[in-house]
Amino acid sequence: MTNSSLRSAPAFPARWFPTLPLSLSVGLGLLLAAPSLSSATVTIPVRSAASKESTSATPALETALAAARSHHLAHPDDTVVLRLPQGRIELDTTLRLTQADSNLVLAGSGSSSTGRNPTVLAGSTRLTGWHRNPSRSNLWEVTVPEVTQGKRYFNQLFVNGTRAQRTRFPKQGFLRTAGALSTGKPIELPFRPGDLRAAWTNDSDIRVVILMKWTDLHLPIRALDFTRNVARLDGGPRDFWMDEPDARYWIENAEDTLEEPGEWHLNRRTGLLRYLAPRGIDPNRDVVSAPRLTQLVSIEGTGEAPVRNLVFRDLVFSESDYEMPEAGLISPQAAVVIPGAVKAHHAIAGRFEKCRFDSLGGYGLELGRGSQRWTVSHCTFANLAAGGIRVGEPSDSKPSPQDANHTHQILDNTLEHLGRIFAPGVGILVFHSGTNHILHNRISDLFYTGISVGWNWGYQETPCRENEIAYNLVERVGQGRLSDMGGIYTLGPQPGTHIHHNLFRDITSYGYGGWGLYTDEGSTGILLENNVVYRCKDAGFHQHYGRDNLIRNNLFAFNQEHQLMRTRAEAHRSFWLTRNVVVWNHGDLLGSDWSGTTNHFQLDANLFWDTRLGTDAAAYKFQKKSWDAWRAQGQDPHSLIADPLLRDIQRPELGLLPSSPAYSLGFQPIDLSTVGPRKE
Repeated sequence: MTNSSLRSAPAFPARWFPTLPLSLSVGLGLLLAAPSLSSATVTIPVRSAASKESTSATPALETALAAARSHHLAHPDDTVVLRLPQGRIELDTTLRLTQADSNLVLAGSGSSSTGRNPTVLAGSTRLTGWHRNPSRSNLWEVTVPEVTQGKRYFNQLFVNGTRAQRTRFPKQGFLRTAGALSTGKPIELPFRPGDLRAAWTNDSDIRVVILMKWTDLHLPIRALDFTRNVARLDGGPRDFWMDEPDARYWIENAEDTLEEPGEWHLNRRTGLLRYLAPRGIDPNRDVVSAPRLTQLVSIEGTGEAPVRNLVFRDLVFSESDYEMPEAGLISPQAAVVIPGAVKAHHAIAGRFEKCRFDSLGGYGLELGRGSQRWTVSHCTFANLAAGGIRVGEPSDSKPSPQDANHTHQILDNTLEHLGRIFAPGVGILVFHSGTNHILHNRISDLFYTGISVGWNWGYQETPCRENEIAYNLVERVGQGRLSDMGGIYTLGPQPGTHIHHNLFRDITSYGYGGWGLYTDEGSTGILLENNVVYRCKDAGFHQHYGRDNLIRNNLFAFNQEHQLMRTRAEAHRSFWLTRNVVVWNHGDLLGSDWSGTTNHFQLDANLFWDTRLGTDAAAYKFQKKSWDAWRAQGQDPHSLIADPLLRDIQRPELGLLPSSPAYSLGFQPIDLSTVGPRKE
């Protein structure tokens, strides 16, 4: 998004912000609804503490919550509905909900999905009192006293609901290291002459942001050695960094790089915030806000007293920050250290319906320890610093029944424009959690994996099992930013997990590893069928290592380097691969290691078609083997080399013509007509 679009296409339309004088009172309706036809409706008018400097309705919300809790004590089975007003509610503190808030519905008065006068719960405050810099008309400045007092510092700024760009060098593209990062501690980064400036040392708010394999690093510069052209950074490296000698990086939040309209910088020592406004933006007229919260809502049950039956409907959760330690942060696989701005633990049978999670500083939603039987439906997750939804925990592979996480319904959601600060963020991330249904979601425009399920490297059993992932549209993943990713990515044994009727397309890694179906370390007992996968950089299917997976009745089309990959040969069956259609016009059919016998992997009843080779079976190679030699070792005895007769080579998801020879092999049509979110 260009800087000029801040005004023309804000994430929140201008009409979302209140136009009434802020000194007017805000009313909250409190509906006390018992589960019977005789339920009474009680309206409690609550005065807001809004003023010309703030649109905060937090006191009103807290008063209404207190009334709801009192009612819950007397009538624990009643449902209490808080109808929140339209407009922007700036939260002073994290909204904390406990067992006393069970059977509570928090509902907005407008529409979060259409943008018509929604209820916005914002973790930010509007900044006022801007003045122009006398030497530069579009450079606006304001002093934030809380910053100089050490009470507050923020890493993001929002203009009309859109995240503004903190100063960045270079403005476009990346700097490149002059060699691999060191293997010692502190990290040594070899830089090219002229790329780094002496003024950037020991400023704890300047960050070197480095992209490395499936991770990113946000680290301060501790020292610069211009004799050796080496920058010393906090933290310790990983061994896998050594084979990336020209890693990409940039400098963020250096005051002397405030040069391009749309950028901003905050000086921690002086509290001076400077914003270089694009044409048409006036911070005293437009809504410029800075976050004060990293977490907007925390649902805090316990194993003995879980929160039950919470409902959030038609709400917008907006503008939270992220925490950045002084020593910096290394964001590992899946940005696992980055929490959700809305988080639940020990909470049962709740729902998020038609909500929007926008411009948040981490993941949007986290269903953590002890969360069970939640439904997340028809929600939008957009413009997030990390990923969309986190489910379960990465740390506890043998939880107690009270602490277990399971049986969620994640349905008909849109997740887009993710990983804007922490590139490894995942669209939907499932850790040690089972019996979940992830259906009819659309995930697009992110830099790492679309859907990730499991968090175990090897064959140890975990609660991650019997998950269903179906009818999802996953596209524009990776976009050349990171490596080692999948449209769907699995880790560890997952007996009973069923991945079917999904559309994965345009999975593009930076280096290696842009795969559609990716069964990684120890993936076991998974059925992957009736998926369509095309235009992936490395292969449509890749198994690093695993056991007894079944890849059946999928359509793999026009993937680039390879079509199918198997990396590690083990002394057991890796997978069965049967009744699939594979068509390609780039690269080769089989990549990496296909050593072993039919006891180690089995291919049969597949249809293969290289548009460059056509029906010349003698020209096809199966890991350097001819078609006849490949079949002689027991592979693909009933398979065919033939044109599958795609209805549309540009849109393989439309399937095959009725006369396709694939049907003679038992291939069944894949109906993706309902893939992605359904109408409400």
